[in-house]
Amino acid sequence: QVQLVESGGGLVQPGGSLRLSCRASVSRGSINAMGWYRQASGKERELVARFTRGGSTNYADSVKGRFTISRDNAGNTVYLQMNSLKPEDTAVYYCNADVDFHLLPPKTFWGQGTLVTVSS
Repeated sequence: QVQLVESGGGLVQPGGSLRLSCRASVSRGSINAMGWYRQASGKERELVARFTRGGSTNYADSVKGRFTISRDNAGNTVYLQMNSLKPEDTAVYYCNADVDFHLLPPKTFWGQGTLVTVSS
């Protein structure tokens, strides 16, 4: 029903930039919220940035001013521009989408994750 395909992870030096992309393929549903989470080794998964159902954006305090979430006009592809990267940004980044289905409760879907490593 829903596939989320991420790309753009990799190795970058501290202070560098990366851009992540997530393309959603949705069958018989509509995306109501979409964004990015991350999970560092030994830590819980946490919100990075997200478009809410109402279209506003939420950012983790740790990335405000450095990361920017955006999306295409159709709303099926989201991007995460990450600037001024720090070693503590190292994590697997997961795309996340909440999808509404007709006459069914909404469901949450996750991508397979893309590794971002910030290291010199």
